[in-house]
Amino acid sequence: MTQVDETAQSEVGHTHNDLSGGWLRPAVFGAMDGLVTNISLVAGVGGGGASAHVIVLTGMAGLVAGAFSMALGEYASVQTQNDSVRAEVATERRELRENPAAEKAELVQMFTEMGLAESTARQVAEEIHADEELAVRVHIEQELGVNPDDQPSPVVAAISSFLCFSVGALFPLLPFLFGWESLLAGLGVGGVGLFAAGAVVSRFTTRPWWSNGLRQLLFGAVAAGATYLVGLLIGVAAAG
Repeated sequence: MTQVDETAQSEVGHTHNDLSGGWLRPAVFGAMDGLVTNISLVAGVGGGGASAHVIVLTGMAGLVAGAFSMALGEYASVQTQNDSVRAEVATERRELRENPAAEKAELVQMFTEMGLAESTARQVAEEIHADEELAVRVHIEQELGVNPDDQPSPVVAAISSFLCFSVGALFPLLPFLFGWESLLAGLGVGGVGLFAAGAVVSRFTTRPWWSNGLRQLLFGAVAAGATYLVGLLIGVAAAG
């Protein structure tokens, strides 16, 4: 190993979060959706004057239905995306074999637009096109912005979404499950869950933890307020 290599390695002092595998987006989406959905359900049903038993029944039904819906939706979405990428790879491979000169010129143009000198861009394109698999990957990455060799797993996405939705949806039901028949307590615990989830997610972003937590809390409050009003109006109308 040369001195330059050793120096470069010693100066690398940062690491990146592992965002591959397709787990982060469905996990975040599942947790937030589970929290907001069941906080809203609890608020709506409770606002309509339902008993604690009905609130728990509604919340658990929402948890199970929502978790399966999220998991199946994520699986279908990620699988469809992966199938689309595979179709584009097949198209790109065919174009490279049928019109290699045009594809090479296209790559040169991309590199020059990125700021490379034309001579350098041509040299790089020549080396890339010497290996068909490399050429396919580079063209797909440059044209679609995805790495065809590193696609998310639909199974991982489905499981992440299912588990995180279930955990999130359970939060506003906890007081009722422990015998505390208080709508305010359920909404409060759900709010704590929303804030905590937003704060945890901030680890993967540049937003402050408190700002992200408050943002998620605000989103949940808007949804819960709207459904509480609907439940209150329908409950009053039914009682009248």
